[in-house]
Amino acid sequence: MKATINGKDLLALGYAEGKILGMALEIATTAFTATTKQKTLTTLKRLHKNPENYLGHEALAPLAKAIIEANAAPVEETIPLKATGDAYTVFGAEQIEEGAIQQMNVAMRLPVTIAGALMPDAHQGYGLPIGGVLATKNAIIPYGVGVDIGCRMALSIFDIPETHFFDHKSFYKRELIAHTAFGAGNGFKGKDRAYHQVLDRKEFEMNAFVRGLKDKAFDQLGSSGGGNHFVEWGIITFEEKDEALGIEKGKYLALLTHSGSRGFGATVAGYYTRLAKELCKLPKEAANLAYLDLNSEAGQEYWMAMNLAGDYASACHEVIHRKLTKAIGATVLAKVENHHNFAWKETLNGEEVIVHRKGATPAAPGVMGIIPGSMTAPGFLVRGKGETSAINSASHGAGRQMSRTKAMSNITKAELKAILQEKGVSLIGAGLDEAPMAYKDIHQVMAAQEDLVSVVAKFTPKMVRMADDGSRED
Repeated sequence: MKATINGKDLLALGYAEGKILGMALEIATTAFTATTKQKTLTTLKRLHKNPENYLGHEALAPLAKAIIEANAAPVEETIPLKATGDAYTVFGAEQIEEGAIQQMNVAMRLPVTIAGALMPDAHQGYGLPIGGVLATKNAIIPYGVGVDIGCRMALSIFDIPETHFFDHKSFYKRELIAHTAFGAGNGFKGKDRAYHQVLDRKEFEMNAFVRGLKDKAFDQLGSSGGGNHFVEWGIITFEEKDEALGIEKGKYLALLTHSGSRGFGATVAGYYTRLAKELCKLPKEAANLAYLDLNSEAGQEYWMAMNLAGDYASACHEVIHRKLTKAIGATVLAKVENHHNFAWKETLNGEEVIVHRKGATPAAPGVMGIIPGSMTAPGFLVRGKGETSAINSASHGAGRQMSRTKAMSNITKAELKAILQEKGVSLIGAGLDEAPMAYKDIHQVMAAQEDLVSVVAKFTPKMVRMADDGSRED
């Protein structure tokens, strides 16, 4: 009786697991019924080595043809990284986890990398660490921008003294709830939808993919996401007059918002990240840093979509601030807005580069920004100093010291309630993953970037609204 040929026999001949091995097994049991096992294996070995010799064989031709086609298929080439990356400056290194450092080290080895820096709020993310700044040559990294494209802070300072807020807290709470919407997938419907001219931008017609996201963008215009996104009332304190803003010394009611491009931006990020990974094959450790050449069609598409998402994120803040300013009958004395999770064309050492700031904000000379702490820690209105080693950047906040999972398993509701009472903060929504203890000490973060920004005023949160379930972005 003839011995049966199995997959191990064929693997030993050089056949690889997959369709061709399956074809070879089937032929071994149907075309060689009158042949010994050894002769069958000898024939299959010769066929595997020289398949073109068997194209005229009636039974073996399909297998020979399949092997030839497989051998002719182009081999995917992986783009090699630089053996070593250039040095980069780390601000507040003692506060930054090793995972973030390792991610930045890999990013510095990309063949398109020109320079980098790590901000003091940095922590591990996907691809480029959150708090990472990376300058590249004519290349854009979708994951270097981030999932929530154009996420930003916006601050409105009102002509209302702090005493009015404390005397009418129920009024401010009512209006805050009435004019905001939070959480993944949430937004506004029908007559409650807001309009903004960003919806008329021609870039929404750039291709079928982006065009298909316009209705979602309309529904979510003026809403906020999940995670660490918030809308909050607070008191901003100017210790002296700021001539540039025209704000006198004193304490004022202010509105601070943090959110990005909602489901629109998240979908754009996902689509172009997958495309980048298909077009730019990098070693496993750098796979999430796949980049698009800005001279390519895909690179130009993403650049346009990213800028549209950034402008859409700004429009969302504009709608929120417009609604709440009208609701409280206030006059805006000054407004400051700055964004992160974005890429800019800038000049570095006389060369045009693409600067990715993932969880980091622009801090060129005179550029205004807001750096928040947590729901109970102060934030700071700052002015950039233009530090070259930081690539004209600063932190975008305090930065996490606990992952969301760790925070939810280590912080209790009682602990969160106690610190809110101690700091006099009213909280609407939010999960334990956003508890103040999950974040770094904002004072240490600010001390680590004294060379990057100067403090103009201090913002103290007093009433904070976040997603009810602490949910992540769409």
